[in-house]
Amino acid sequence: MIIFITGASHTGKTALAQKLLEKYQYPYLSIDHLKMGLIRSGYTELTPMSKDEDLTAYLWPIVREMVKTAIENKQNLIVEGCYIPFDWKKDFEQEYLDSIVYYCLVMSEKYIRNYFADIKSYANVIESRLDDDYCTVESVLKDNAQFMKLAKEYNVDYVLIDDTYGIEIDIHKGRF
Repeated sequence: MIIFITGASHTGKTALAQKLLEKYQYPYLSIDHLKMGLIRSGYTELTPMSKDEDLTAYLWPIVREMVKTAIENKQNLIVEGCYIPFDWKKDFEQEYLDSIVYYCLVMSEKYIRNYFADIKSYANVIESRLDDDYCTVESVLKDNAQFMKLAKEYNVDYVLIDDTYGIEIDIHKGRF
């Protein structure tokens, strides 16, 4: 089984992937780690400050083929990151789609406004963010609104974080 976890920055994608790794022993791929490895190695002209669209266009073909390889080898994998395109299904034939579960994490405006201090305080719970100054209430609101708009536009599964942050996934049912 392949589990895609996407969402705006600071929605808890990495923390959820880590939680699933610990519970089910499924390895996970952080697309951010792949991004930084390619950037630091000099294999791309892109930078951490490149547009998300450019990073997605560069990273997605690599991730997509890694996922196909994992499915063909009957391996489980969690893939987390914001560089999973909303039209991802078009890149897989049904034999692959049958093995993929997709979740998009989105925080409501109410949640962001009520819990922004908590959102910031959990930013380093799994990995150290070296420069998190760009994370403001306004940027988090804007990013989550964009992810919600695209999730609805592409009719993909999403989890709305509205009152409390308590995400549980039963991978055997493919549901929260």
